[in-house]
Amino acid sequence: MSRIGNAQLKSKVMTAEEAAELINHGDKIGISGFTGAGYPKALPTAIANRAKEAHERGDDFMIDLFTGASTAPDCDGVLAEADAIRFRTPYQSDPILRSKINDGTTLYMDYHLSESGLYVEQGFFGKMNFAIVEAVRITEDGHIVPSSSIGNNVEYLDNAEKIIIEVNSWQSEELEGMADIYRINHLPNRQPIPITAPEQRIGSTYIDIDLDKVVAVVETDAPDRNAPFKPVDETSKKIAGHFLDFLEGEVAAGRLTYDGYIMQSGVGNVPNAVMAGLLDSKFENIKAYTEVIQDGMVDLIDAGKMTVASATSFSLSPEYAEKMNNEASRYAKQIILRPQQISNHPEVVRRLGLICTNGLIEADIYGNVNSTNVIGSRMMNGVGGSADFTRNGLISSFITPSDAKGGDISAIVPMVSHVDHTEQDVKVIITEYGYADLRGLAPRQKVEKMIALAHPDYRPLLEEYYERALKIAEEKKIMQTPHDLANALSFHQRFQETGSMKLS
Repeated sequence: MSRIGNAQLKSKVMTAEEAAELINHGDKIGISGFTGAGYPKALPTAIANRAKEAHERGDDFMIDLFTGASTAPDCDGVLAEADAIRFRTPYQSDPILRSKINDGTTLYMDYHLSESGLYVEQGFFGKMNFAIVEAVRITEDGHIVPSSSIGNNVEYLDNAEKIIIEVNSWQSEELEGMADIYRINHLPNRQPIPITAPEQRIGSTYIDIDLDKVVAVVETDAPDRNAPFKPVDETSKKIAGHFLDFLEGEVAAGRLTYDGYIMQSGVGNVPNAVMAGLLDSKFENIKAYTEVIQDGMVDLIDAGKMTVASATSFSLSPEYAEKMNNEASRYAKQIILRPQQISNHPEVVRRLGLICTNGLIEADIYGNVNSTNVIGSRMMNGVGGSADFTRNGLISSFITPSDAKGGDISAIVPMVSHVDHTEQDVKVIITEYGYADLRGLAPRQKVEKMIALAHPDYRPLLEEYYERALKIAEEKKIMQTPHDLANALSFHQRFQETGSMKLS
């Protein structure tokens, strides 16, 4: 049975190749997709093939690509491989695209996910030519029932000149009802977002669109990119254990109760391990107001430990994606998918009092965090929504193994090579060696705690650096945040010269 219920839009059905012919060099295209879920499956390859053919003729063909967050190899990957992306924003994780960004082929704007839809609305990038959005189905009234992510779909559909809809029959029809679509009024007519608890629904289960803007409907049957999580290793278990110790300390201090924990969690294996640790904890009635639903949250829901999870997308392993497809109607009672302008909105994050957990590339001895650029210049993925939650959460924690690349990179350095989260916003940092609670501390009071988190191989180097910095600061009477600027980036310089931050 066709999932296209509207007669007007049924007449627009065509192949992906035919739809791709509508797209021109230089077009600005906003697509669905967030952490490998809900992105268009057919159009990216068709557009990439058009680009390859154009390049073979000696013609230019590149697009500016806007998403919710990262997509997949059959979206970002195929387009990057075809040199079809001129400009990309706001977040990515594909290795081919990352290479194109770092070699200068693709311009990349890395900025906060909560603001990305607003920037499109305000015309900051110019006119959006196309919105390409995946749907579970199109209703009789022509409304879009979104699939496994919401992201910036609303903003792209509202602001694009033309719309292409991919109706994906792989996505479970039982996802209908999970979405909660709410539009924020345009400036200057903003009103408070009426969310005071994660379980509240404030909008509709569909996205209403201007049917006259729809130029093509493409039918697909293809899965999301569902990458498996790595098995939980000893380092991740230790980090999870220290995080739980920190939460227990909050309970003991009277700042948290066992049934009052509202969480936000970044994406990845270590955050997923933290959620696994919560299964055997004393915490009950856990709620999430976050960006993505991961395997660990599904386990918490199944165990009766988590009562509600509000996000903008799924980020599931293949096994759990199949489980979600098979049991979406059951999970829809406890999972809400919202536009990312709502899921990441600072107003709501601050109001709910979230305990936030995100990853990092490196942190320095004063608690500044770099989560985007390796050795200061090489883009990894992007800041994503981490700053939306870090600055506005009640407690902003960062979790990381103490080293990387077989021990050649230290996660704790004298001075970060790029700053995404300043010391004023970072409250807690956790490695496998413990946690540093930085709240209420002046810069010099943080140093000992931060060095204690470093891998033992790097602690003497960090201590030596700080002793030199203190001596310089005492001589110059500038004691607030002591640094030896001549050697502040010595760890990074050594890595560039020798391939390791360690002294040879």
